[in-house]
Amino acid sequence: MSRRITQFEKDHYYHAFNRGANRNNIFYESKNYIYLLHKIKKAIQRYDLTIIAYCLMPNHYHFLIRQNGDSTISAFIQHLFNSYSKGFNKVYNRAGTLFEGKFKSTEIYDEPQLLHLCRYIHRNPIDCKKPLVDNLLEWCYSNYLEYIHERAGGIFDENFLKKHFPTDKDYIKFVMDEEAVKKQNEKYADLLIDYEI
Repeated sequence: MSRRITQFEKDHYYHAFNRGANRNNIFYESKNYIYLLHKIKKAIQRYDLTIIAYCLMPNHYHFLIRQNGDSTISAFIQHLFNSYSKGFNKVYNRAGTLFEGKFKSTEIYDEPQLLHLCRYIHRNPIDCKKPLVDNLLEWCYSNYLEYIHERAGGIFDENFLKKHFPTDKDYIKFVMDEEAVKKQNEKYADLLIDYEI
């Protein structure tokens, strides 16, 4: 079962995730995703973090984050989504909480976990119970397109990619290896979260 991390440490990797209250959507339309992505770009500089992988889904989100300094991932997430929630509520004339309590997180302890979690996050739009797209190229609210150099973007660590995958084709092959995905999802089930949409 996924657990909440209370102590975030410099140079460690974490999977941070949450979903909408009552499983409701946290994004209603394209401009909501874009609004949050602009906020993320500003916040990662302020909090000295590196987002390795992310995926924004209609009613939840996933981040794979490396904490580079003393500013914690917890502070980053709280700042980001408090601000987003206020803006969202104002635009849609709604009140109350947007999310299902505090975000959850798991710490990543080794490289196989780290790489599989990256793959798991990027595959979210096609692996959910009701797939959002037929092809990952069709989902623009993750940094998968940056990984395969189909789009330039500021929420991406080129050095991480080059260290683990010499070419775009290597990463595509890794992500699309269905047999490995199934085995690794079972092996690392405690790191993952299967939110319905």
